Amino acid sequence: MVLFRHAAACAALCLFAAPCLAEDGPVTAELGGRLHWDFADFDNDARGLRNGDDTEVRRLWLDVSGKFYGWGYKIEGDFAGLQDDFSKDSIEAKDVYVTRDFKAGKLTLGQFKQHFTLDDRISSNYGVFMERSMFASSVAPLYRLGAAWITARDDYTVAGSVYSLESIDVWQVKGHAVGARGTWTPLHADERTLHLGLSLAREAYDHPGRDGANALRIAPRPAGHLSDNSRATLVNFNRGLDTDVDKYSLEFGLAHGPLYVQSELGGANFDDGSQRGQIRSAYGLVGWFLTGESMPYDSKTGRFARVKPARSSGAWQLALRYDTIRGKQHLDGAASFSDVSMEQASVGVNWHLRSNLRFMLDWIESRNRDRLAGVTLDRTRALTGRFQYDF
Repeated sequence: MVLFRHAAACAALCLFAAPCLAEDGPVTAELGGRLHWDFADFDNDARGLRNGDDTEVRRLWLDVSGKFYGWGYKIEGDFAGLQDDFSKDSIEAKDVYVTRDFKAGKLTLGQFKQHFTLDDRISSNYGVFMERSMFASSVAPLYRLGAAWITARDDYTVAGSVYSLESIDVWQVKGHAVGARGTWTPLHADERTLHLGLSLAREAYDHPGRDGANALRIAPRPAGHLSDNSRATLVNFNRGLDTDVDKYSLEFGLAHGPLYVQSELGGANFDDGSQRGQIRSAYGLVGWFLTGESMPYDSKTGRFARVKPARSSGAWQLALRYDTIRGKQHLDGAASFSDVSMEQASVGVNWHLRSNLRFMLDWIESRNRDRLAGVTLDRTRALTGRFQYDF
């Protein structure tokens, strides 16, 4: 599918947004967007390739959303790729869907982010750290074409989807999948929230690595989005055999006054009939609002939401996170020929000057190890920062 068509549709809807908003009719449109500008300063060791200090427009999203005769819709694109290549192929489609509300729940059709993991479901505008966990950023299904249903009540949500492994932009990945997520909030009152959740997905990849299909390779960035040279391959299925993947994540979240705790245990099992792989991951983060705010919770989606500063000088938050992920791969009936682990420790400071304006600073130390050889492959430290605005 050609991205230019979606960009043109987005532009056309933007032109009509103002007059539609002025009318109390069956058709509405609202313009939104986000800008995330990042920098990274690296301290590389002598092992592995060096990461270069750099800046980037990480996200430059524009969207139009609204109602159309009883249906909801959203068209969203990321224009950040234009900083490197000013062409239509550098515009990436994000949410492109329609929705319909029923008494029992909501139906979504189109391209959307799948219901999988708490960390990935929390908007990049609201996350405590600049980057999500290594598991969420490399294993979660992200934006896919499909159909989803969610039922939300005051203390629980139940969601499920069927989806293609293709997206509007990445058509080289072939296959189909099903996913489900359930959340429960036994406590949600007076700036206190306890979140428990379970995410599951079953994905069937068609011949990865053959006939133009992309290889199925999991290789997270351990020291931020600009740390490409610190990547390590955890599993790699590229022999052209159909591959089944089972994914899961156990979710925990707690907001108690200024205290915020978030943690998940995640895993994935890979099988192409001749070899198998597995990924196991865990992370935990603790945050504290120095200015007394509490992390809000959206019970309609089962995730934590936008921070609203209590004073004109803004809200300040300190946070710590430890994140680890490990991947193994072996031929059927044989010992592992690959066993690689990655770990990361981060310290973050966030200044929420306004509810939609934030400055972030993260210090990261990461290490990759080859467990079979018993050696460290890469050790990298990074100081990263972000200016963020959304509307």
